[in-house]
Amino acid sequence: MNTPNRLHYLQTMGIDVWLPRAAAVETVETPPSFVETQTQPALPPPSQSFTPSTDWQTLEAEVAACTRCGLCETRTQTVFGTGSRQADWLFIGEGPGQHEDEQGKPFVGKAGTLLTEMIRAIGLDREEVFITNVIKCRPPGNRDPHTDETASCHPYLQQQIQLIQPKIIVALGRIAAQKLLQTDMPISKLRGKVHTLDNLPLVVVYHPAYLLRSLLEKRKAWEDLQFAVQTFKANKG
Repeated sequence: MNTPNRLHYLQTMGIDVWLPRAAAVETVETPPSFVETQTQPALPPPSQSFTPSTDWQTLEAEVAACTRCGLCETRTQTVFGTGSRQADWLFIGEGPGQHEDEQGKPFVGKAGTLLTEMIRAIGLDREEVFITNVIKCRPPGNRDPHTDETASCHPYLQQQIQLIQPKIIVALGRIAAQKLLQTDMPISKLRGKVHTLDNLPLVVVYHPAYLLRSLLEKRKAWEDLQFAVQTFKANKG
């Protein structure tokens, strides 16, 4: 993305007082080889009664009809994910909210708009990446997903990862990061490190909804995005 467009998208995000100067951009290009890599176990394997899908159409139909946990009783519809199914970048959030439950798409509304601008700020369009969630149904009242709910959805997410074969995974927010990495560490300890999930690099960034409530954290958000770009460049070969 050229510099004028990047500045426009950054300003849309509200990032206008701490934009990196040209010299700073050069510094950003240094691969993050100095960062400790945190290797995490793969997502839990599907239960014996779960037959992995080998194509998108079958998988999406299975998700739409899923009754593996109690969330099927309160959802309006499942939220499978959107974007390129050959994407290099896979963004994974926590779970659908009210607007997502109504529209059947992840990250809509104000948080979705900000996520779109975050993606554009690193030189990509939303259609070039794939966006999904750890769970595919909205928890009542937008509460945190329960362990049994994330366990029920893990096979679906794992199959999405296997079908997409991304080059990098970006965990959006504390809950998504903790569920994916099977840890209770705070997000402050998870940011700025290259984790590994299913032999793929994973980095953690703040959730767009959190950034809408905490404007002062947008500097850190930009640092996270640049770190993700560094990680992608260091691993895409």
